[in-house]
Amino acid sequence: MAKDAATPAHAIFDPIVARYQQNPDVDIGPMLGSEGVRVRGKVFAFVGHAGDLVVKLPEARVTELAEQRIAVRMVIGARALREWAVIGVDAGAERWETLVSEAFAYLDRITP
Repeated sequence: MAKDAATPAHAIFDPIVARYQQNPDVDIGPMLGSEGVRVRGKVFAFVGHAGDLVVKLPEARVTELAEQRIAVRMVIGARALREWAVIGVDAGAERWETLVSEAFAYLDRITP
């Protein structure tokens, strides 16, 4: 049986998400065919189909991560999204944890 590309990612992502789910404003919801972690209904992080972490961050932070070659902008069709970064599983659990934390703080701040 072929190994799902997202399996290694979920080994990192799921324990991170479990901690956020203790917050009453956080739940899980659909995002581009995956399940994303949301704060007050707005997705701030999810595992993409290729097994990468996808997080919503301020545009300047996504640019910084891209320039440092830590992430790439998420692309849908031919359109690069300003506030969505894709980070490979090889970046590791610590980096993923930090970026999910940044994404939560960002969405928590801007979501009523």
